[in-house]
Amino acid sequence: MLQKSNTMKQKKIRIAAATTTCYFACQFSHLRKVIPIDRTIIITDQHVFKSHASKFRGWNTIILKAGEAYKIQPTVDAVIQQLVNMKADRHTWLVGVGGGVITDLTGYIGSIYMRGVNVGFVPTTLLAMVDAAIGGKNGVDHGVIKNLVGTIRQPSFLLYDTSFLKTLPDSEWRNGFAEIIKHAVCFKPALFRELEKNQLNSYRSNKQALAALIEKNAMLKFKIVQADEKEQGLRSLLNFGHTLGHAIEMVYEVSHGEAISLGMVAAARLSAKLSGFKETDRLQQVLAKYGLPTLANYDLEKLMQSMEMDKKKAGKTIRYILLKQIGSAVSQLHSFAVIKKLLNQQL
Repeated sequence: MLQKSNTMKQKKIRIAAATTTCYFACQFSHLRKVIPIDRTIIITDQHVFKSHASKFRGWNTIILKAGEAYKIQPTVDAVIQQLVNMKADRHTWLVGVGGGVITDLTGYIGSIYMRGVNVGFVPTTLLAMVDAAIGGKNGVDHGVIKNLVGTIRQPSFLLYDTSFLKTLPDSEWRNGFAEIIKHAVCFKPALFRELEKNQLNSYRSNKQALAALIEKNAMLKFKIVQADEKEQGLRSLLNFGHTLGHAIEMVYEVSHGEAISLGMVAAARLSAKLSGFKETDRLQQVLAKYGLPTLANYDLEKLMQSMEMDKKKAGKTIRYILLKQIGSAVSQLHSFAVIKKLLNQQL
């Protein structure tokens, strides 16, 4: 049984029939006390392994190429072959140590290998800690369509070791704050005001403030997933900025955070037309304060082709997430023709 340190917090979150145990403010070395090292295979990428090689000593490890470009079915097939070669069975644990690409891949592989094996995550990016590793969405991209193929299956645990964040480039910090700002603008006006008062470096340089921010955002997403695991209602609001954002990310191969930032600005402007939102400027100011883009030129025709395969579509319509005010998001059904017309007016 894992012994708690003075700062570590252990929380169990029940989601439908599954339970995910979170180890906040933990250390990677505690992983040996959570799961059996002799029945565990870690999946990570080249960047994480190179930056933290000593942490992986003694663990069976599969090292993948880094980046969204490798979150595809051929990568899954290659990993499955390695698992067969390593004689992994139904009692094997798979642990994804990395950002959202690694946790998505590991969760997906764990849900289909031998019809399901135990899976846990050690998220190593801010984005993965507050969003990507939480909620059980696992899968791969297909062409320019993000996350088209996948499953929803909760991990058995998440272990939070913020020491991984020390090696992150500035761009990865900005990526994480895009999702934190999304949480705030959709659900938590108090958090939005906190972000307005602070700046990225004030969290980056204050370990306690950072740990509190991570836990606050993780628990916010967990509560939403608890209420709506299969994304039938409340959870869909977490897609704010993601409809156009995912298309930008895949077509132009920009980072997730940058794409979602642009998607949120576009969605806020749509909200001004469709739901009476009056604070687009305020959202743009916060995004810019955390180093995220708020304006870009793009080919809307190309993006619409990707959006028209979005999982939220229904025939010629799509559920678009809009804002009513800071802290209040709403899902509305609109035709692609209306969305395209309004987006065109922004260009």
